[in-house]
Amino acid sequence: MDYQNLLISDRGAVRTITINRPDKLNALNLQTLLELDIAFRAAREDASVRVLVLAGAGEKAFVAGADIAELANLSPVEALRFSRAGQSLMRGIERTNKPVIARIQGFALGGGMELAMSCHLRIASDKAKLGQPEINLGVIPGFGGTQRLTRLAGRSAALELCLLGGIIDASRGHALGVLNRVVPAERLTEEVDAIANQLALAAPIALAGILDAVTVGADCALDAALEFETQAFALCCSTADMREGTQAFLQKRKAEFRGH
Repeated sequence: MDYQNLLISDRGAVRTITINRPDKLNALNLQTLLELDIAFRAAREDASVRVLVLAGAGEKAFVAGADIAELANLSPVEALRFSRAGQSLMRGIERTNKPVIARIQGFALGGGMELAMSCHLRIASDKAKLGQPEINLGVIPGFGGTQRLTRLAGRSAALELCLLGGIIDASRGHALGVLNRVVPAERLTEEVDAIANQLALAAPIALAGILDAVTVGADCALDAALEFETQAFALCCSTADMREGTQAFLQKRKAEFRGH
């Protein structure tokens, strides 16, 4: 489809979805949320796509937050729809059975931090800034920030960031476990590409099993989570990719995984 606020590009098995509102620091309005939902649904259904990179256009921001001009005029009913659209999108990203990498080059604030936290991996420039400053607008995070931040960084950090509304730098984000890696700004694209390339060569069914086991298991009691992992492991052992991977190891060659 023709997107108003997104750019879609493919590089081999890696698809990059770029939020293209640089004049608004890639702020999330309802139209952008709906377009992102469509784009991720399409990527999930496209067998040629093995890895997704989520980025923001320009150098200043990944996503600077929700579009305040739109937010300021929402009625309670419209706010409910807006929050649910964001929640649905980000839960869908989290449950995507292909790895999703957030490429964070600048501001990731409010809805932008929430969007990044819904991705499986977060790679940031050393110039990145993170925060949940919704308290300064008289609201709370509405796209999952209170919950994912608690799960990633712990209750104490989640309360500090949400209650005080402060902005932290990339090094603190990494120390808290919100960011997976922080690299010099000039190396960000190189680092993201290298990780995406590695994942694109991995066994797709095994990747999906890991993503499912971690995502589902985090919300289960330990015994149920372990059983889920066991079932996913057994499924992997029924695949041609498992035969290829084990034979390649024994034959001391590089495996070629085909996703079946």
